Amino acid sequence: MRTILTSTGLFLTIIGLAISVAFWIPRLCNRTRLREILGTRYPVVYVVYIANGPLLLLLGIILLNTFS
Repeated sequence: MRTILTSTGLFLTIIGLAISVAFWIPRLCNRTRLREILGTRYPVVYVVYIANGPLLLLLGIILLNTFS
């Protein structure tokens, strides 16, 4: 059970880090184009980013620290 949780923590850390980095690279995530497409709903992009980037990274780090 411990190795499953450690592996899950490592996986979540890698995915969260990749999403966080990808969001801030201009060619991968064209925020001006997203702003044009979404209009007033543009802040939703940040909610999705926070849920899928830093929170996954944080959860992965917590799992790694707890079960490693």
